[in-house]
Formats: sequence, C-alpha cells, structure tokens
Amino acid sequence: METVEQLVSFNHILVQLIGGTPWGFTLKGGLEHGEPLIITKIEEGGKAEQCKKLRVGDELVNINGSALYGSYRILKITVRR
Repeated sequence: METVEQLVSFNHILVQLIGGTPWGFTLKGGLEHGEPLIITKIEEGGKAEQCKKLRVGDELVNINGSALYGSYRILKITVRR
C-alpha cells in the first residue's frame, strides 16, 4: 500500500470516456500479474485519444471507483503520471 506522500508525488488525472466500449487503449499488467496497470497503446481516433488526457505509460489507479469488472457505458479513470 502506498503512503499519502507517495501518492501526492504524482499527477492524478480524472478522465471520463462516454459511450461504452471500445475505449481505445491497450493495458498491460494488473493485479493477477503483480504489476501496475499501464496504458501501452492508444488507438488512433479512439475515445482515449479524443479525450486528449491519456498517454502511453500512464498507470490506471482507479476505474469507476470500484473493481475492474462488468460492462460500463461511462468509464471514469484516474491515472497517475
């Protein structure tokens, strides 16, 4: 678990993508791999590129305020950079 000091040393950005999947980005890592969840690719013309906030290398730290499962029409993401 990270300390407050570690969390505030990064930029946290709230992103909201609307309209359902596909979201337009590719991820690597995750809890099952014991690694942070990192954006490895942003699809040209996709929702992630159009929002102009996400970058390759961003770490997803929160998705919809809950666990990573289910189907969503609106995706709210907090990333750490």
